[in-house]
Amino acid sequence: MKECLASGPSAEFTVAQTCQWRTHPMKTSSIACLDKPLAGWAWRHAHLWRSLCRPLWRWVLLIASGAAFIALPSHAAMGDSSPGDASWLSAARADIKAQRYDQAVASLRTANATDNADWHNLLGYALRKKTPPDLAAAETHYTRALELDPKHRLALEYYGELFLMKGDLAGAEGMLARLDKACVFSCEEFRDLKAAVARFKAQAGKGK
Repeated sequence: MKECLASGPSAEFTVAQTCQWRTHPMKTSSIACLDKPLAGWAWRHAHLWRSLCRPLWRWVLLIASGAAFIALPSHAAMGDSSPGDASWLSAARADIKAQRYDQAVASLRTANATDNADWHNLLGYALRKKTPPDLAAAETHYTRALELDPKHRLALEYYGELFLMKGDLAGAEGMLARLDKACVFSCEEFRDLKAAVARFKAQAGKGK
């Protein structure tokens, strides 16, 4: 080994006086000399890797966290439940899943949880799906759900579907744009409404 001129990344080296890091090249360390003309290249590229790897790792972590977020089921998804749910919420989801829409409407109105976005979303859904549908009342509840929770993904999706039932493509696309922002890395609700909008456009195109 030869003695180095300096012990930091700012040192200058000649061909005859080349060096290597004693520790990992991503960390500042003392340097030991070798009889190889590669030290200048090593210093330059070590700094390059350090400048590149840090932002790359941030993106890797961000994407990984986004993927985990996408994989998680929506708490408000129809039929889903958790131990902390109110009894009326679990009962309404079960009725809607079984397509007992009139029963769901009755039980939700009995619960009268008017300050709860899920309550308004479920009642809007049941009113929209029952026979005959009550679109005006359903719209009132979707609107209120989104006043309470502007990023309620299911309310955004179902309100978009209601717009399509009314023939209002612009309204549905407005809900789709809001879902796109609410989901960040896409989500099932966004994909479902996007597919519904595409079907509506295709059907409208056939009628021309």
